[in-house]
Amino acid sequence: MPRTIFENIVIQHFEKTSFLEFCQYTPIRFFEILQIQEGKGVLKINGHNVPYEKSQLFVFIPNDEYNFEIEEETTVSAVKFLYNFFNNFSGDNNQSQLKEWFKKIETILHGANRATNLKLRSETEKSSLLSLFKVLCNEYNDQTLRNEVILRNTLHSVLYIVSRNVDYEFLKTGSSKIQEIVRYIHYYIHDANKISNAALADEFNISENYISQYFKKQMGLSLKKYILNYKIKLAETRLKYTDLTYSEIASELGFTDSSHLDKTFLSYKGITPSAYRQNQKNI
Repeated sequence: MPRTIFENIVIQHFEKTSFLEFCQYTPIRFFEILQIQEGKGVLKINGHNVPYEKSQLFVFIPNDEYNFEIEEETTVSAVKFLYNFFNNFSGDNNQSQLKEWFKKIETILHGANRATNLKLRSETEKSSLLSLFKVLCNEYNDQTLRNEVILRNTLHSVLYIVSRNVDYEFLKTGSSKIQEIVRYIHYYIHDANKISNAALADEFNISENYISQYFKKQMGLSLKKYILNYKIKLAETRLKYTDLTYSEIASELGFTDSSHLDKTFLSYKGITPSAYRQNQKNI
């Protein structure tokens, strides 16, 4: 059975434990950020064994599967939340920043290296996250004084740090040119100007006349089709995990309007966006 939560946010902290009963190897139905504070062992993530140690951070999304194989007593904090936890997050700027976080986190969600920890770029970042997780745990566990505004703002700060470390990971050099091109497309998928043939050719020092041919030779499908496939995948993510309107999804992914999104999605998936979203709710 999938693991679910019945509140918009659930925060758990485990101190020097050798067994985590909640981590059954079944799909989750929420977003989750794990911070390993102490300990050592292996996380089995979507069929991959990933060693973990202190000061590491893991980000999970709905339908991920993971569990712990603990080798040394482990201290870990787990923040589990639903996207609609932020539905009443006041302020246009906060909503805008949340959308930016979701865009950046998509580079992790759909990346080739999903089963890895998010590498933090400095000790300061690690220290800041540790402090924020302590605030979250303390606030959540204080049944008398718990304040949802404090929880939202603190979690928002955590997500902001996560997103800027996604930026840091992106800027690190890939192992091959085609991998770098794919990562670049994923990162800038919301900016049509940066993923045009001319822009990609300039960025990667390939002739504009040759870039499409090179991409198809390496990836087995045209550059245009790859970009559209990826946009459909992102549309699926948003339909599953957010309550964004069809017009908002269309606008963010560069479709002319919701009708254009509807026709393209139907062509690729054999189902309309509205029917797809409804099916996901029934799962």
